[in-house]
Amino acid sequence: MLGYLNAPSPFSEDGWFNTGDAVEVDGEYIRILGRRSEIINVGGEKVYPVEVEHVLLGMPNVADVSVAGEPNPITGQVVSARFKPIVPEDLTQFRKKVRAYCATRLAPYKVPVRIPLAGEELYSKRLKKMRRVPS
Repeated sequence: MLGYLNAPSPFSEDGWFNTGDAVEVDGEYIRILGRRSEIINVGGEKVYPVEVEHVLLGMPNVADVSVAGEPNPITGQVVSARFKPIVPEDLTQFRKKVRAYCATRLAPYKVPVRIPLAGEELYSKRLKKMRRVPS
């Protein structure tokens, strides 16, 4: 690939393609944190949706989940997690379970504040996870 027409080169000076992913390097290990464009800023704290999704997918009765940031007048953004349960469940009880599950596994600012159930698919036609609610 040479690049995109009329756009700056997506390649670094040493020939690497710049994907926009944030990574941590620890010696010879590399940990991909997620896309910089998807970071959720909760009161100055950075939250990567993939990290929260990984924890939430470990919950019982969760088929899939999509995490994104939603605007908040006080903190800037809050974490929102749209769930697709395996078996239908009472939303009030489900929200309590989510918060209890996250309390011991995530920092308080990473715990989802908004917890709707997904009424639509969480993936696009190209099988890419949709982090924003379609308008």
